[in-house]
Amino acid sequence: MTARLDVLRRGEGGFTAVEMLIATAIMIAVTGATFALMNPAQGMFAAQPEVSDMQQRLRIGVEALRKDLIMAGAGTYSGSAVGSLGNYAASIIPARVGEITPDPVGTYKCTTIYCQSLGGSDTLTLMYVPPTAAQTTIATPMPLPSAEIKVNAESGCPKSDQLCGFKEGMMVLIFDDDGAYDTFQITQVQTPALHLQHNSDTLSKSYGASAHITQVAAYTYWLKTDTVAETYQLMRYDGFKTDLPIAENVVGLSFEYFGEPSGPVLKKPVTDPKGPWTNYGPKPPALGVNNNSDNWGAGENCLFMVSNGQQVARTEMPALGPLDGPLVKLTKEKLVDGPWCPDSANANRYDADLLRVRKVKVTLRLQVAVKAFRGPAGTLFLRGGTSRGGERYIPDQEISFDVTPRNLNFGR
Repeated sequence: MTARLDVLRRGEGGFTAVEMLIATAIMIAVTGATFALMNPAQGMFAAQPEVSDMQQRLRIGVEALRKDLIMAGAGTYSGSAVGSLGNYAASIIPARVGEITPDPVGTYKCTTIYCQSLGGSDTLTLMYVPPTAAQTTIATPMPLPSAEIKVNAESGCPKSDQLCGFKEGMMVLIFDDDGAYDTFQITQVQTPALHLQHNSDTLSKSYGASAHITQVAAYTYWLKTDTVAETYQLMRYDGFKTDLPIAENVVGLSFEYFGEPSGPVLKKPVTDPKGPWTNYGPKPPALGVNNNSDNWGAGENCLFMVSNGQQVARTEMPALGPLDGPLVKLTKEKLVDGPWCPDSANANRYDADLLRVRKVKVTLRLQVAVKAFRGPAGTLFLRGGTSRGGERYIPDQEISFDVTPRNLNFGR
């Protein structure tokens, strides 16, 4: 009986301390392995919406820039100035132009190391004439830049409304055959008198009769960088009062310019009543004729000079490559050294080499919005974050694309 009780007691014995420790270690190892497998999945699950958001912002920025750039240089399609704006003035400028905080004339705007490394600007202003009926000419000379504008009646408008295309608040462009231009807003349309009142008393010159006036779309794209508020935005300015963000967390922006290698060439006599007279840019006055609105000599302008009785390209506008050869990159130095159109004294002067522009290369770099998905600043991240790596690393995304404005590439 005593032996049987001893057997029963031995059968009811528990685990030893060593066995408990071994079991616990096995359980911890299995649990740790389980969580190790689950953690990457959680990181990927959290990261994918941020990746999708970044790609969507990238698409929005690309589409906005492409849509406007491809229209740059579109000119009037009625009257005597039919054709590209590039035949009269620069329609792409590497700086901010407009009423609010414009850059100094002759500026090539690059404020970041990013655009400096690419040799581009981080600001670009473009102009084009949208589909519009608001296209006409000045009827009489303007005695002062601030004077009201007396214009000719538009074709196709009823007699009761002979300026049917022009409206109050409209942004318009005035330009002439000499390479001068101004943009302003219409404040009042006096249809019976064929007068346009405007908001600007600082037009760059007094325009003569037959100068062209039309509705215009003028936009400046620029990079807003506020390191204190950690705000990085692709912005678009309407040339008047409004700056609007197009895409958030844009940390890099660069515009590179490629242009016509040949110098300016006269395609027909300037006395011919119908243009275009040059391969690009404004035509010079006829030989022996002095344009009293600029400081060039008789028969000359910012592109052409008179040599041995002939109108030839200015020495400051040499060929940059073979005639009809591939486009060449226009460096910052090339776009700020003159000669200046319409001349060096004009308030809206621009480098004559801007008339060569035929292609713009755009580079955009975006970052993920959440700092927890960005690692230390470096190759992968222009602006650092707090991520330690692994599946929670979402590197910056960068895209480069070329736009050849269709209205600046006639004849190529």
